[in-house]
Amino acid sequence: MILRGMLTGGGLLAFSCLHAAVGAPQTIRDIAGRTVYIDKPVKRILLGDGPLAYVMALLRPDNPFGDIVGWGDNFRAADLDGYQVYLQKFPEIGRIPSFPSTTLDSIGSELAISLAPDVVVMNLSSKAAAESSGLMVLLAKVGIPVLFVDFRTKMFGNTARSITILGELLGRRARATEFLQFRQVQIERVTAPLKHLRLKPSVMIERAAGLYDDCCLTYGDGNFGELVAAAGGDNLGTRFLHGTFGTLHPEQVIASNPEVVLVTGANWSLYSPAGDWVNLGPGADPIEGQARLHRLMRRPAYQALSAVKARQVHAIWHPFYDNPYYFIALQRIAKWLHPGLFASLEPDDTFRELHARFLPVPYQPGYWLSLDGTPL
Repeated sequence: MILRGMLTGGGLLAFSCLHAAVGAPQTIRDIAGRTVYIDKPVKRILLGDGPLAYVMALLRPDNPFGDIVGWGDNFRAADLDGYQVYLQKFPEIGRIPSFPSTTLDSIGSELAISLAPDVVVMNLSSKAAAESSGLMVLLAKVGIPVLFVDFRTKMFGNTARSITILGELLGRRARATEFLQFRQVQIERVTAPLKHLRLKPSVMIERAAGLYDDCCLTYGDGNFGELVAAAGGDNLGTRFLHGTFGTLHPEQVIASNPEVVLVTGANWSLYSPAGDWVNLGPGADPIEGQARLHRLMRRPAYQALSAVKARQVHAIWHPFYDNPYYFIALQRIAKWLHPGLFASLEPDDTFRELHARFLPVPYQPGYWLSLDGTPL
C-alpha cells in the first residue's frame, strides 16, 4: 500500500501502542511545541517511519505492534535483520500495511484516512514537508491528530522529551521514566570522564558507506556528528557542512587526513543487493563485515589515510542514528576514540542489559566491528 504525504519522516509509530485502557481525552504538547488534543482512546496508530518500531518495543514490549494499522517500510528495508528478529517473535507484523518511506510523497492522504488511525506519529524532520504537502490540513479536517517526536535531529536534546511524550500517550509513564534513568546513567559513563579532555582525534564518518556508488556522504554537527562530538572526537563534517547531512569530496577527506574512520552499515539487501555496505545488526557475520570494510577502504578517499594504515577504522549499526538506543553507539565510539580512558566500559554489556530489561527479543552481537590486521 502506498500513502502520499508527510508521514515518511518517522514519528507515526509511537501512537500505535495507545489502547483503550488509556483514558481520553488528553492533551499532549509534542516535540514541535504543538498542543495536541486527543479526544478518544487510541486503538489504531499510523506510523510515518518504520524505525519507530524500536520505541514501541521499548515502551510496550508485551504487545508492541498490536495497534499499528500502517507504517513505513523502512523498518524492514533499512534493518532487515532486526525486522526479522521481531517478525519471528511477532509474526503478525508481516500483515501490517506498509508504504515506501523514501519520500514524503509516498504516503497518500486517501490511504491514511482509509486506515482510520486515531493518531499519527511523525518525526520532527518531516514537519515542513507534512505542512507543505497539505496532509496536515487534510488530517485535521477529518479529526485525526498528528504528534511529532524526534530521535534524529537533536539526539541529546529531544530524545528524553520524545520518550516522555510517547510514554504519556501510551499510558507507560513509569516505564518511560525507568528507561530514561537507565539512559542517563549510561550517557554519564561517557560524558563524565570526558569533562576535562583536551585532545580530540579527528573523525571521518561515512554515512551508509557502500550503499551508494559515490563517496562521501557524512554528518555535520547533528546526528552521528553529535555522537562523535559527545564521545570526545572532532567530527570532520562539522568543519565543512552546514546542517545535519551532506557530502564531502574525496579530496577534502584526503587533505584532512582524519585519525579515525567510522562508517555506518546494516543489512540493506532490499535497497542494494549488490552493494558493498557493511552488514551490521543482530547476528551479523563479522568476517563478511570485515571483508566489506576492507574493500571500502580501498577507495581513493581512504586508501592513503593514516587512519587506514593504523587500522583505526570501524563500522557501526546505522539505525542507531534515529533510535532512542543511540547511547549504546556513544559508548562504543568513545571506547574506540579513547581506549585507555574507557578500558572498563563494555558497550556490549550495556546493550545486553538494555535488551534484558526493556526489550522483548534477546540480544545478539553484530552491531559493530573494526578493521582487522590483514593486508588491504
